[in-house]
Amino acid sequence: MEDTMSVADLSTPLKFAYWVPNVSGGLVVSTIEQRTSWDFDYNRKLARIAEDAGFEYALSQTRYAASYGADKQHEATSFSLALLAATEKLKVIAAVHPGMWHPGVLAKFIITADHISNGRAAVNVVSGWLKDEFVNFGLDWLEHDERYVRTEEFIRVLRGLWTEQGYSQSGKYYDINNFTLSPAPVDVPGRPHPEVFFGGNSTAAQATAGRVADWYFSNGKDLEGFKENIAGVQASAAVAGRRPRYGLNGFVIARDSEKEARDTLREIVEKAHRPAVEGFRDAVQEAGASTKDGKGMWADSSFEDLVQYNDGFRTQLIGTPEQIAERIVEYKKIGVNLFLTCYLHFQEEVAAFGADVLPIVRELEADAARRADVDFDPDETLAGTLPSKAGV
Repeated sequence: MEDTMSVADLSTPLKFAYWVPNVSGGLVVSTIEQRTSWDFDYNRKLARIAEDAGFEYALSQTRYAASYGADKQHEATSFSLALLAATEKLKVIAAVHPGMWHPGVLAKFIITADHISNGRAAVNVVSGWLKDEFVNFGLDWLEHDERYVRTEEFIRVLRGLWTEQGYSQSGKYYDINNFTLSPAPVDVPGRPHPEVFFGGNSTAAQATAGRVADWYFSNGKDLEGFKENIAGVQASAAVAGRRPRYGLNGFVIARDSEKEARDTLREIVEKAHRPAVEGFRDAVQEAGASTKDGKGMWADSSFEDLVQYNDGFRTQLIGTPEQIAERIVEYKKIGVNLFLTCYLHFQEEVAAFGADVLPIVRELEADAARRADVDFDPDETLAGTLPSKAGV
């Protein structure tokens, strides 16, 4: 198995993303005040704040049925397209479910979004865990590992249609016969096609990510937990001769003192919407238990962890700007390439992150590179390092 330390890239600056709050209720299931709105006007302003603050990506959530405290939600791909049209530099990642989209239709949609945005469209392929969303739509609900069989075929279709003319693929779920999409995606130097993000903690998910994903998203983890979580991805990728990149979820509470930050976390948890959190826990941990080896998303998450529904507290980006920056760079040293962040008050705190945390991160990154005798270019991008072939 490839050693974890070998995935650390000290020469390339970390990338930062934020969760798009296109669902109601904010990013914690709590009655604490969250000066965050799910409407488009708020999100348009937020996107512009984020790109000015140094964020490179935004991820729009995909929800159809009311769940874990969000009774209203905007559809992810259309919302992402609107954000792309409202910004100039930000890359927007639309979350999508195989089984609800045909990959050929999605490939065409993303090409159009890519041209509208001059090469800034991306997708996060979500295999799905909420059974009711599929069953109540009258769609087939596949068992856990089989969902990843479909997901892998889905991603291969996307990449094939984006990169080849007359593409064909015969599989269990999709048959593509000599199909060409024109125009192709925008020709972005170093980027073979729109980026494909993918997440999942189960053995099946990690193996799939290693074979076909450009980026693997991890739920929030401590340092050791992150290394353990990406080990299966690394092993699968090594067999396939690939080097995917790694993103990590984290809820940021940056305050003037560590005590103030910890007090905010305590208040969030004390004011948790208990029925919503417990309902979410029951649904997701049942999904994890359905895997062959009992591993899966949220399998070991506590009640407190699930108040931020992607385990964002576990990453511990909580404290002063200096403490948060130091922890971020420690994660970089073990392989994190991108942080997917969320906040209580998005507009104010995204701006503050860019002003107060990010400059310290860049200083610490440069220092870590010097210590390792590695050149560090704060303007370098990751695009040229992404895998370039559908099967590789």
